[in-house]
Amino acid sequence: MSPLFSSLFLVFSFISPILVSADRQDPHNVVLEVQRSLNKSRRNLGSLSCEIGNPIDDCWRCDPDWDKNRQRLADCAIGFGKDAVGGKHGEIYVVTDSSDDDAVNPKEGTLRYGVIQDEPLWIIFERDMVIKLKEELIMNSFKTIDGRGASVHIAGGPCITIQYVTNIIIHGINIHDCKPAGNALVRSSPEHFGYRTMCDGDGVSVFGGSHVWVDHCTLSNCADGLIDVIMGSTAITLSNNYMTKHDKAILLGHNDSYEKDKNMQVTVAFNHFGEGLVQRMPRCRHGYIHVVNNDYTEWGMYAIGGSANPTIKSQGNRFLASDNRNSKEVTKHEGAPKSEWKNWDWSSEGDLMLNGAYFVESGVGARSSYVKASSVEARPSSDVSIITANAGALACRIGARC
Repeated sequence: MSPLFSSLFLVFSFISPILVSADRQDPHNVVLEVQRSLNKSRRNLGSLSCEIGNPIDDCWRCDPDWDKNRQRLADCAIGFGKDAVGGKHGEIYVVTDSSDDDAVNPKEGTLRYGVIQDEPLWIIFERDMVIKLKEELIMNSFKTIDGRGASVHIAGGPCITIQYVTNIIIHGINIHDCKPAGNALVRSSPEHFGYRTMCDGDGVSVFGGSHVWVDHCTLSNCADGLIDVIMGSTAITLSNNYMTKHDKAILLGHNDSYEKDKNMQVTVAFNHFGEGLVQRMPRCRHGYIHVVNNDYTEWGMYAIGGSANPTIKSQGNRFLASDNRNSKEVTKHEGAPKSEWKNWDWSSEGDLMLNGAYFVESGVGARSSYVKASSVEARPSSDVSIITANAGALACRIGARC
């Protein structure tokens, strides 16, 4: 019996009492009860089998010595950000000090000291810690922030800025309650510090960055966006993240008139968009966005939206609408009359629509060359609950399979 079939068998073992008790109900309600049971059990599924069909996790999580082979993770990326190597070719840097007292002259052992260095570094954490940043954390190129093996929270202050740099991996971090800060001096490299105006309070801000991969992070409750990708950023993958309790989740594009964003390519894959989310999962302005095998269990206004004629391919996602009759539409075409947006290239392929959810397609369908370039082959939407079962920061411990 295959691992995936075994997992599905166990899922339906979990829900069989519901199916028996509900056999006299309306069939539509039975389907909803099944989906609710899948959600309830979804976070236990990751321990049932080593390989579950998530190509990122299947690449490294089966290794019981993952902590001795940390940089192997850089070979496991998918999508447009698949070439992000982060600190793969550098030394291991261990964060031993959770403080952030000086944004200009950070102490060795702090997270800020590691991310500003010029050489590639793979940054890990000595122990569980909560890091309340004094100013936004401005990263230098070729860095990985790897939270595996510890419970690491960046919270309560400004958060992560990836500005005009390349090859960044952020993995396994809890990022929440981010706040604006600024009008202060902040160091961005050993040779340079400068005056920073107020930041917006995003969880992760990618500003003119490229080859960026954000994977297995848990994000919630920030002052502005959870993840913003703007100002000509491209070659981005956002995968396996768990997002909750926030209004504007993901923004892709600076503004409608910023034409450099037409080159933007972003893969949004295997994420769980959970309770308390309202909109922007993602909201796209320009470029090509591949939204594949994500699990949407709540949206207040819409799930996927855009303006300025982005190309959006939604493939193999699961959309479970709320009972609010005004929140059934997955899509929102913004800033243009129908006579204009009817030509925007938005397509839905193999998506699962539940509880009245519906996707308004437009244009002629995403070009196959873009889908090939994204390097993500969609799994059936029926597999999404298993593929995304462990979205968010993983509870990995040293010496055990993650």
